Amino acid sequence: MTMKLASLLLGTAVSLTAMQAAAADKVTLQLKWVTQAQFAGYYVAKDKGFYEEEGLDVEIKPGGPDIAPPQVLAGGGADVIVDWMPSALATREKGVPLVNIAQPFKSSGMMLTCLKETGITKPEDFKGKTLGVWFFGNEYPFLSWMATLGIKTDGSPEGVTVLKQGFNVDPLLQKQAACISTMTYNEYWQVIDAGIKPEELVTFKYEDEGVATLEDGLYVLEDKLKDPAFKEKMVKFVRASMKGWKYAEENSDEAAEIVLENDASGAQTEVHQKRMMGEVAKLTAGSNGALDKADYDRTVKTLLGGGSDPVISKEPEGAFTTEITDAALK
Repeated sequence: MTMKLASLLLGTAVSLTAMQAAAADKVTLQLKWVTQAQFAGYYVAKDKGFYEEEGLDVEIKPGGPDIAPPQVLAGGGADVIVDWMPSALATREKGVPLVNIAQPFKSSGMMLTCLKETGITKPEDFKGKTLGVWFFGNEYPFLSWMATLGIKTDGSPEGVTVLKQGFNVDPLLQKQAACISTMTYNEYWQVIDAGIKPEELVTFKYEDEGVATLEDGLYVLEDKLKDPAFKEKMVKFVRASMKGWKYAEENSDEAAEIVLENDASGAQTEVHQKRMMGEVAKLTAGSNGALDKADYDRTVKTLLGGGSDPVISKEPEGAFTTEITDAALK
């Protein structure tokens, strides 16, 4: 009798577990780039069970050079994406209605890294030089900055020649460009690891130059927000994700290890990821996930300040909502 009862209880427990798993709301997150500490908060939230606590079953899809998150979202391949605001606003203006629902990154990690031997000491010295620039939506902050400086990007003597930079630092190492695009947490350190000393470099952080635009926000399609069930799911997702980010900030080495465990490519190294996480933590510090209107306004102003060729042609409407974070932060 006791064995039958034990068997019955065990069966009930297994059934309940199966039901709970089946009842978990599925969420697919598309990252902007490959698995690395730039996205540690999401991997930590999954590893630590923060999503599970919210009743969510989250799939994290890595990005790459051939993956455009807005296209994945528009095609139904994800519920929510990580994207930079310049790309998101430009995409919205072109007809894909992206809406920012949360902003885990408070500061920009983008900068130009230049060889000191080129004689560049200030932005005005860019004239006549070749500069490496990432495209696929990453060029917008750069183009806005050059427009702000009044420097053309047409290769003229008083302008700059834009080299379409791959997602590597080769143009600087091979001296094909005087400066290249780097992130504080990634490519800058690749230059250092290649044997160039910090004192041989000059860096210009977009944040310091007053042209920083928001990076790594969470975006969904506008129509989806009309569905109360979807909105509730995003509230849970954002709440758990920010819990993951704050844990990652306070436990950066552990967070880097979690990222490494999720790197199916095996391309990342412990030293690089721990260093990256330390730098990323500086960018998420100060954010509780809610979009700061002043940061948004600065981004829009920068993108509109492109002279005859602005990134966006008019002030966006409905490009963000605070409804999700308002509910998530209660």
